[in-house]
Amino acid sequence: MAAGDAAVTLNQEDGEKNTKDYALSVSVKQSSLQVVQGDSVTLACSFLTSGSLTRLNVIWTLVPLSHPQNPKQVIAYDHGQVIEDPSLIGRVGFTGLPTRADIRLNDTRVSDAGTYCCMVNNPPDTPDPAIGELQLSILAPPSLPVCQWDGDIAVGGNVLLSCSVSEGSPPPEIHWAKMDPEEVSLPVNMEGGFGSTHISNVSSQTSGLYRCSASNELGTENCYVNLSVYTTPDAPSGVLQAVLLTLTMTLVLLVLLVLIMWLHHTGQDGRWREGGKEEEEEEEGYNEIRYTPSLMKLTFV
Repeated sequence: MAAGDAAVTLNQEDGEKNTKDYALSVSVKQSSLQVVQGDSVTLACSFLTSGSLTRLNVIWTLVPLSHPQNPKQVIAYDHGQVIEDPSLIGRVGFTGLPTRADIRLNDTRVSDAGTYCCMVNNPPDTPDPAIGELQLSILAPPSLPVCQWDGDIAVGGNVLLSCSVSEGSPPPEIHWAKMDPEEVSLPVNMEGGFGSTHISNVSSQTSGLYRCSASNELGTENCYVNLSVYTTPDAPSGVLQAVLLTLTMTLVLLVLLVLIMWLHHTGQDGRWREGGKEEEEEEEGYNEIRYTPSLMKLTFV
């Protein structure tokens, strides 16, 4: 069999020859991969071709998990030249060219997660198909959550505790608990990226330390809220009423005492004046009687 009539197979692990002339096929070893943030990973892509590799063209693209509407080209090999995405320079590169289309991604980040496509073109071969696809997941521990509270912390009010976490893969689970006097789990409502718990009709027993925990398989991070419920001075207490009543009665008694003393003083002064007049009259009468005999005695001489 002439060389031009036979199909040449490259990168075929089982060593079998491709039986289809001028066909190009692409395959990936694994359809999904997981890697911890910061580690390196190899995305394997092999292809079978029957032609020369002088016109080989390989393109890797990514549909990011975080922004699926913005796909981008990761790296390309075209006529012997390698072209990298500017944001990935130094972190991505081919590892098996020209016989394999594998790439290695270093210092992985959460933004690297998504759907990767390996596209191979080698004229004059025609694709059958010439695209391999795999899913890459980046595992990352939760970031430090942010705790907040909103509402009325007066007795009888309602309070909403909320907790949000910006990073973590898989998405962290959020749990709320009251820490004192002993740990008690609280129901959590997940909505809009927040994990919240609602406390109705708060009382003095509601006061204390509350903890939000954000957890996934790589770790746990916590934040805390300290609530202090207070009593509003809407109405005087029984003790205050008693004090006010006592002060009022004391004031009334003082007024009465002053009035009585004033009346008593006024009455004594009147009697003293009357008594003085009587003594003067008695003294005058006594003098008159005392001198009367003398007058009489003079009359009879």
